[in-house]
Amino acid sequence: MIQPPPRRGGPDDRAAIEALQQAAYARNRGILGVEPLPLLADYGALFQSHEFWLLDGVAAPRGLLVLEKRPKDLLIWSVAVSPVAQGQGVGTRLLDFAQTRARELKRRKLRLYTGEKLVRNVAWYQRHGYAVEGREELADRVIIHMVKTID
Repeated sequence: MIQPPPRRGGPDDRAAIEALQQAAYARNRGILGVEPLPLLADYGALFQSHEFWLLDGVAAPRGLLVLEKRPKDLLIWSVAVSPVAQGQGVGTRLLDFAQTRARELKRRKLRLYTGEKLVRNVAWYQRHGYAVEGREELADRVIIHMVKTID
C-alpha cells in the first residue's frame, strides 16, 4: 500500500505538534536526566524559521519532522514518532523524506544532533547512514553531531 508523503504543518497544528513532541520525547527525559532540547523550544518562533512535516494518523499525527534550511546543509532539528506508532517505520519514512527534501533544496548534506546518552538513537541514525561528526559539551548535557552526505 502506498502511503501519502508527510504534509506541511503550520501554526494551526501547534497543539498537536507540541503534544506529539511531549509524548515522543518522554522516554528520553528519563535517560538524559534533563529536558530534551525540542521540549524547550519556542514553537511560535520555530514556525517562522523551520519547516514542519507531519505524518497524519487517524486521531493525531503519528510522526513529525522539523527541518532547518541552512546555507550549506539541511538540519534535521527533530524527528518525533508517537509512542503508538514506534516500530512501524514512521521514523525511517521521516528520514527518507528529509533526504528527499534536501535534494529538492539542493543540499548535499543532512545534519542532526542527539544526546550522547541516547545510544539507541545514535545507533539507529548510524544504521541509516549517518556518521558521528563531533561531540559538543553543554552545561547540562553532551550532544552528538551527526552528518550524512547524499548524492
